[in-house]
Amino acid sequence: MIKIENRVIPSPEQWEAVVMGCRNPFNSWKKSDSEWNVEHPDIFYVGKKDLTLMNRLANAGDDHGKFMRMLPVIADVTAPHFWWPEMDQYKVGTVTDSCSKMHTLLQKEFTLDDFSYSDLTKKTTEQTIQRLNFLRDKYLKEDDEQMKKFIWRGVLEMLPLSYNQKRTWSGNYQVLKRIYWARKDHKLSEWREFTNWILTLPYATELILGEME
Repeated sequence: MIKIENRVIPSPEQWEAVVMGCRNPFNSWKKSDSEWNVEHPDIFYVGKKDLTLMNRLANAGDDHGKFMRMLPVIADVTAPHFWWPEMDQYKVGTVTDSCSKMHTLLQKEFTLDDFSYSDLTKKTTEQTIQRLNFLRDKYLKEDDEQMKKFIWRGVLEMLPLSYNQKRTWSGNYQVLKRIYWARKDHKLSEWREFTNWILTLPYATELILGEME
């Protein structure tokens, strides 16, 4: 499973700055057709001419489409441990802030909701949860600090890759474009869900897919 929440997209001011930056090479700022909404001054519309220029630059490669790195995206992503190492392949221009196993792993009982599983692995996952909760109970009842560390280490060693971890992920449109084209047909359903989510971002059709409507 994968859950993507609390998305933060580029602000209207960032879109305006990026649009103007794309026109810097030819001093063509006067050709810009983007505008602020008169009735709602916190809304900024990227015009067709500007979007066409940005689409052309993005399709020309990372050098010409470097403005994509100026468009930040942040989201809370909850995904299994086996998925996160693959996401870490896209470390350039990204940052994550994860929930801590060191500090919070044993704060609550383990339940099925803490894991990604299928019908094939559900019973095994339930058995693992029983063992983990057994160790957790021993940890909570133990007074000796050395023994507590020993038990905590045992829980960590037994924790399967299907355990879900929440991380606040920060990247940008250029990274997301690489992720989309590399992972959109991946056999892991988590990747297909993530790449589908990418397409919900503003102007994803023009900047991620490289198409003009």
